[in-house]
Amino acid sequence: MSITSYATLKSTIADYLNRSDLTSIIPTFISLAEANFQRNVKHWKMHKRANATLDTEFSAVPSDYLEAIRWHITTAPPSVIEYASPIEIMNAKTANNDTAGRPTLFAVVNQEFQVHPKPNQSYTSELLYYSKIPILSESNTSNWLLEDHPDLYLYASLQASAPYLMQDERITLWNELYLSATQNLIASSETARSSGSLRMRVTTY
Repeated sequence: MSITSYATLKSTIADYLNRSDLTSIIPTFISLAEANFQRNVKHWKMHKRANATLDTEFSAVPSDYLEAIRWHITTAPPSVIEYASPIEIMNAKTANNDTAGRPTLFAVVNQEFQVHPKPNQSYTSELLYYSKIPILSESNTSNWLLEDHPDLYLYASLQASAPYLMQDERITLWNELYLSATQNLIASSETARSSGSLRMRVTTY
């Protein structure tokens, strides 16, 4: 059976486990696999751009935000906003007496971006970031990862099933297959990023 949807993924997991009594728990195995993906997968198809106006110290992060790749102010002259820890932001605020200016640093604090210095005017900016992989469900039956790498979904879900089923002897096998699928995912991302059709010119400041 080819894996083309949430339903066929669940059926294939049941087939691999040779169990017909796991209908209610298989979605949990998939959810655990997806939690793993959100922590560890980095692929060019997760890249997303967002334009934002910076006029306050704090602003909400995008709902699908995972990790920043690059953030820069587009108001002339263009400049990069570098990532810093919240402690580094606090230290910088103390060092310059919290004087407003053109933001040069940002941190993520409680699902908000904090920039430093706090803006002394309104700035336009562009954020390039890794976005979350859309979660599978009965209403969202597929996503780019399942379409391109169904084996990754399958083996990560089987890996998650082993402790629940107390199949210690299977953990090594599922882990090896998952790692192999992960390597294929990384290779496909690197190939796409370096191919001529997908090359992008990046402006440096």
